[in-house]
Amino acid sequence: MTDEKKPQAKIIETKRVYDGFFKMDELTIEMDRHEGGTMTLKRLNFERGHAVAMLGYDPKRDEVLLVNEMRPGMLVAGDYPFVDALPAGMIDKDEDAITAAVRELHEETGVDLKSPRLIHDGAYVSSGGTSEKISLVVGLVDMTQAGGIHGKPGEGENIKTVVISGDEFIQRAEDGRLQDMKSLVCAFWLAKHRDELRLSVEAKPANDGPRKKAGGMQP
Repeated sequence: MTDEKKPQAKIIETKRVYDGFFKMDELTIEMDRHEGGTMTLKRLNFERGHAVAMLGYDPKRDEVLLVNEMRPGMLVAGDYPFVDALPAGMIDKDEDAITAAVRELHEETGVDLKSPRLIHDGAYVSSGGTSEKISLVVGLVDMTQAGGIHGKPGEGENIKTVVISGDEFIQRAEDGRLQDMKSLVCAFWLAKHRDELRLSVEAKPANDGPRKKAGGMQP
């Protein structure tokens, strides 16, 4: 058996075509063709940094923390834009995914994320058009503290807290009602790991804090 040479690609020119809250770059790329030879092409890349989504779970109540807010991409596509999804936010340059997850969950829901750990350290959202990766973090929450409207009004955020059962969250993924990809992935993850999360805290309240270690939930 002979080793095949992996095709390569390189960016030979980057031109910023939009520079606002988000960025858009036009890339000139030189790449190998699968059948041999090379080609040069132009592609647009949507640049906005990397993000993290938080699966906040209360193992004592078997409940999942979601948020409901208007999503402009769904509005453009002609779908109803007020959707339940896992809370998520951007990772600042001086943060790791865990630090950002704790900060963002409190900003978007007012709830503290305990014993956070990575489910995935970063998967591409849509690599054909954006360099953004999203990390997935799971942690324990005290759902008795959840509720209300949150977000930063100065950034146009109007975020309603939604609490649903673990069964409902998983069922929405299975029957197609869950239309947000990061939430869909985490729902299937929860279906596999829910018993592990519930056993790891042995029915202790999720807001006990760091004094009570939670076995497998430690990062």
